[in-house]
Amino acid sequence: MEATEAFAALAQPTRLETFRLLVRREPAGIPAGELARFLAVPQNTMSAHLAVLSRAGLIGGERQSRSIIYRADLARLRDLVLFLLKDCCGGRSDLCMPIIDALTPCCPPKVSADV
Repeated sequence: MEATEAFAALAQPTRLETFRLLVRREPAGIPAGELARFLAVPQNTMSAHLAVLSRAGLIGGERQSRSIIYRADLARLRDLVLFLLKDCCGGRSDLCMPIIDALTPCCPPKVSADV
C-alpha cells in the first residue's frame, strides 16, 4: 500500500470532501454527475479529482448503463488508518490504545435483538 499517494490525494479539499461524501453514501455509491452537482464542481474537474482518488485506491467506479457509480473503498480506508497506527506507534500499545479507545465510540457495534 502506498500511503503517501492516498494522503496526497486526500490533501486537496475537493477530493477530501468527495471521499467523505462517498463514505457516508456507502454502500449505494453516487454517480459522477451527482457528485459534481453536490459539490458544485464542474464535471470535467470532478472527473480529474475522481481519477486521482481512484489511482490512490481510495474509490472505485462501476459502470451502470450510461453512468459510473463511485464508491469509497472502505477496506483501503481501514488499511490506511491501521498503517498510521502501526507506523506511528511503533508497536507500543501504550501509545496506540488511547487512540484506538478514542476511535471506538465513533462506531459502536450493533447489538443483536436476540441478546
